[in-house]
Amino acid sequence: MELRHLIYFQAVAEELNYRKAAERLFISQPGLSRQIKQLEELLGVQLFERDKKHVELTVAGTYWKGEVDFVINHLEATKSQLKLVDSGKVGELRIGFLGSAANQILPSLLSRLNADEPLITTSLEELSNAAQVEMIQKDKLDLGFVRLASVPQDLEMRTVLRDTFSLVVPQDHPIGKQEFRSVSQFSAESFILFSSDYSNYYYEQIIGICRDAGFSPKVRHKSVHALTIFRLVENGLGVAIVPSSLQAGYEIKVRFMEIRDIPQFTELSVIWKSENRNPALKRVLPLI
Repeated sequence: MELRHLIYFQAVAEELNYRKAAERLFISQPGLSRQIKQLEELLGVQLFERDKKHVELTVAGTYWKGEVDFVINHLEATKSQLKLVDSGKVGELRIGFLGSAANQILPSLLSRLNADEPLITTSLEELSNAAQVEMIQKDKLDLGFVRLASVPQDLEMRTVLRDTFSLVVPQDHPIGKQEFRSVSQFSAESFILFSSDYSNYYYEQIIGICRDAGFSPKVRHKSVHALTIFRLVENGLGVAIVPSSLQAGYEIKVRFMEIRDIPQFTELSVIWKSENRNPALKRVLPLI
């Protein structure tokens, strides 16, 4: 088995179309078919179900794709690290994060990193919880900042920030901090929430806060971006419930009112893969 077998298989598995995969690889379609057939013979299993109109992965093929993705991603990451090491760097740390981590935790970490580990470079990407978990498992990311109740067993998770929730209202809303006693005062309002795509666990927490106050919120708008939510609130399109720490870093005409005496709280956690071999990660974990 050679590396080209894995690259060819990955292309077909992603395209599920031999013609498109062949065009992507700049080889002939018959040549690609022969390589896939040869791979199946080497492995002793059928990887694809195919007829004249459809190509689908078999159960074995689906499992093989996950392993091949891991191998190829690891090789690509190793090549990048090798170039950095050759230039005198320790390596690159690839970090995924939710937008809410960019306000306090991430700037603090990067500042410390610049001071203590100047030979480590960073690559940052704002991603959903699910995307971060998947990319860390596949060695596409080294660290992730997420809001999740749990992660798969092959990942490590540590809480870095425990936060309260705040109600966000337009600056000119008639209910101010002095008058605010309960979320139930806003039961008739439209709500603008982080989408469940951001974090289903987090979304259910918000719904729970409202239910505990005796009502089901009328969710009018959803977004995965805090600034979008704040702009909608600013323009009178509803109210929102967000982690209290999000009030830092935005210049907007909204009012944050902390929701007190509720059991719900939110945690921002850092996650990584225990088997990750990136030398930069091992240097950075103690800082976290």
